[in-house]
Amino acid sequence: MNEDARIVVADAPERKRFEVTVDGELAGFLVYRSRKGLLALIHTEVEERFGGRGLGGRLARFALDQARAQGLAVLPFCPFVNEWMKRHPESVDLVPIAYRANFNLQ
Repeated sequence: MNEDARIVVADAPERKRFEVTVDGELAGFLVYRSRKGLLALIHTEVEERFGGRGLGGRLARFALDQARAQGLAVLPFCPFVNEWMKRHPESVDLVPIAYRANFNLQ
């Protein structure tokens, strides 16, 4: 990926996922399920040839920022997102206190 690659992360609600594109090409996605007041993050996938470029982290941050902006609680079932949240504890408050232990979050 060159320095000038255009990276865009967006919600694709018709596919129930957030998607990241590089120069217009789908590079990865984060599948979610939503209910009133709640966003469950299920599975993150980045195409192998786009790996190692922080795109999964961009998806996680975008999803969590969207949840915060919409006032949604988050359940990070996706192991990648769960680990990302552990490295970015400022996002843990999105997980309801009653569920944090289930995800090994403090």
